[in-house]
Amino acid sequence: MGFLDRSAIVAPPGWSRWLVPPAALAVHLAIGQAYAWSVLKTGLGNGLGLSGTVTALPFQLAIIMLGLSAAIVGTTVERRGPRWAMFMSTIFFSAGFLVSALGLALGQYWLVVVGYGALGGIGLGIGYISPVSTLMKWFADRPGMATGIAIMGFGGGALIASPIETNLLAAFGTSSGGLASTFAVMGVGYAIFMSVGWLLVRVPADDWTPPNAPQQAAQAVRDDLAVSAQTAVKLPQFWLLWIILCFNVTAGIGLLERANDIYKDFFATTGPAQLVAGAAAAFVSILSLANMLGRFIWSSTSDVVGRKNIYRLYLGVGALLYLVILTLGEGNKVVFLIASLLILSFYGAGFATIPAYLKDLFGTYQVGAIHGRLLTAWSAAGVLGPLVVNAIVDARSDVQGPAKYSVSFTIMIALLVVGFIANELVRPVDPKHYVDSTETPVREEAAR
Repeated sequence: MGFLDRSAIVAPPGWSRWLVPPAALAVHLAIGQAYAWSVLKTGLGNGLGLSGTVTALPFQLAIIMLGLSAAIVGTTVERRGPRWAMFMSTIFFSAGFLVSALGLALGQYWLVVVGYGALGGIGLGIGYISPVSTLMKWFADRPGMATGIAIMGFGGGALIASPIETNLLAAFGTSSGGLASTFAVMGVGYAIFMSVGWLLVRVPADDWTPPNAPQQAAQAVRDDLAVSAQTAVKLPQFWLLWIILCFNVTAGIGLLERANDIYKDFFATTGPAQLVAGAAAAFVSILSLANMLGRFIWSSTSDVVGRKNIYRLYLGVGALLYLVILTLGEGNKVVFLIASLLILSFYGAGFATIPAYLKDLFGTYQVGAIHGRLLTAWSAAGVLGPLVVNAIVDARSDVQGPAKYSVSFTIMIALLVVGFIANELVRPVDPKHYVDSTETPVREEAAR
């Protein structure tokens, strides 16, 4: 396993740190396929005659396993290094497709659930956190931008996967054999594409510092005083960030998950049904683009304005935008579109900025492991968001038009306000919680 160990990928002098973001993108663009599951879901439903609930199971299990695997394996990822993590992500994620292909060929749908959902979900979790601490060590002077580039790849993965899946299904068909071929080709293709990441990635030498960086950024790379993952989860700062991420994601999912129907309900009377349906489909695609671009633009901005200030934007302005949609959005496409795009850009940016926020509070020592534990907030939001929107809207079936969303959107506003308050309560970590690289507590004087 020496080839995969951290010691085997220490960058030589003169190695360009700008090769690390492409390595991270190779993994994140691949695992971002999860956002394009709806294409495969439709193919499975049409080809096998399965219900929407059944075809959603692999994706739901994958998101659950993403959070669990990131939380459980996070410390190992920090210890073994990014090449090991990216390699394991490649194995699990690709194996998920191949096991699913075998299940479809044998007519055993449960293997699709186990393959894509369990194995693929583990690959998602490990791959998602694999480059985080490495990027922030290479870009200690611009951590928000660095993680934004990589996590933008996760948001944009669907833009690549959707047309590929559509063309494969068209070429192979939606019979059991055709679906098996589609999954098999994707499994092999992603294995090759993700291998670029773990072959290319490098970690900085212990004495390396960012070129032309401010002194405090250079010191951040050299200084091994930080907070361990075991300690971080016991501190209020961790749980405040958990609330911030969970509620910010919930608010975004609340709009994204039902975007097509929301658009139709808000503009049902503005034109023929077919035209409105086409506009609704375009609206969903534009939201995906906002989700992707927001991850890079706003997280990069956080390097300038600070993490607390940028989350004030995500949460405070996000709450106001939901209020704008409720009060001014009906029939006003410009207001509705601008507000929706900003909300989804804040949704994506929340994912991209949170690793840098963690680094600011806990240091880079075990930030990947801490990030993995924090991603359980995503799993919770994945349940909470659709529940708030779908359950309440379905219960108000007697209400027509935008009014059916008044309760759901009001709840979203309340959640964002709670998240805003949580952000205001975040304070620096007391130096008494710092540890050194051998996990030995240090005195407060040394921390200073």
